[in-house]
Amino acid sequence: MIRLTDIRVGYNNRLILDVPLLELENGKRYGLIGENGSGKTTLLRILAGTLIPDSGTIEGTEAADKMGYLPQAPHAFSISVLENVKMALDQADADQIAKLALEKVGMSALIASRGDKLSGGEKQRMALARLLAKPRELLILDEPSSATDIRGTDIVEALLQDWYQESRGTLIFSTHSPAQAMRLADEVLFMDAGRIIERGVPSEVFKNPEKAQTISFLSHWRL
Repeated sequence: MIRLTDIRVGYNNRLILDVPLLELENGKRYGLIGENGSGKTTLLRILAGTLIPDSGTIEGTEAADKMGYLPQAPHAFSISVLENVKMALDQADADQIAKLALEKVGMSALIASRGDKLSGGEKQRMALARLLAKPRELLILDEPSSATDIRGTDIVEALLQDWYQESRGTLIFSTHSPAQAMRLADEVLFMDAGRIIERGVPSEVFKNPEKAQTISFLSHWRL
């Protein structure tokens, strides 16, 4: 169980995240949705440990070696795609594992290309391969397919589905797409102005939203 208690983050005298209590069960998939600036990235960074809140406590994410975090704009080093992925590995068969990970994200043909010269979507898939080249119990992903095209999105989603089926780990991701949340999440958390204002099974939240902010957001989407 991951538990956040009395989490607050402020910036320029403005409260950008306010989470009195959030409990997330192990082995479930959670999708954070909401407009830009709603607090999704800030919450994910706190869960991943890359941002320290101004106040509050976080429990249940101590196993850092079993956790993987993918920011929306992952870093790509000026070395080959294969070497970018191998950075996460230290075993003798790192080459083979990295190649298999790249094959899963549809990038076998690009293993010799320079990582920093890839397109935005290719960098996201390369970074996901780097993340999943090692066993993980918890994945925290910030819009993992935001820069990919339709084919790339399909690849990312299929890979995450396969990872979940094999590991039964915990997946926490953000997305602007309710349709993607429907496909990948067991539960969605709708965020607005730094707060979680609605939470539940995707089909229930999207078909019968209770809050005006959720209704407004969903009015722009066809599910």
